[in-house]
Amino acid sequence: MPSTTHSTLIPCISYRDAPRAIDWLVAVFGFTPRMVVDGADGSVLHAQLTLGGGMIMLGSLTKEGAYARLMAQPGDIGGRQTQTTCLIVDDVDAVYGRALDAGAALVIDIDDMDYGGRAFTCRDLEGHVWSVGSYDPWQGQDN
Repeated sequence: MPSTTHSTLIPCISYRDAPRAIDWLVAVFGFTPRMVVDGADGSVLHAQLTLGGGMIMLGSLTKEGAYARLMAQPGDIGGRQTQTTCLIVDDVDAVYGRALDAGAALVIDIDDMDYGGRAFTCRDLEGHVWSVGSYDPWQGQDN
């Protein structure tokens, strides 16, 4: 049975420079920091960023602990991904412009999708892949 929490699926991402990544994600994608727990060495122990009804959690890359041993940065594995994050926004063109201005590497250019909406795919400042689009799968085929 699903949890009654606000968001039952929350992507978690590690960054080498988590403070810079937070600034980038806020400026480019429009996230709002909900919680940021700073480490003594300038790292981020844990952060929660929200956008609409969604959330991501992130922290600074570490080599210590059971969870850290599960993680690899895209740059460490040839830029490949085992999963990506899909971000639904109202104004894809505006986010596209901000992403390019902020140095995002374009993977798939912006286009109208056959199933509805507009979308593009890019890499953030540390190579994590983000698909950004206006299609809302919760609304069906009508957008």
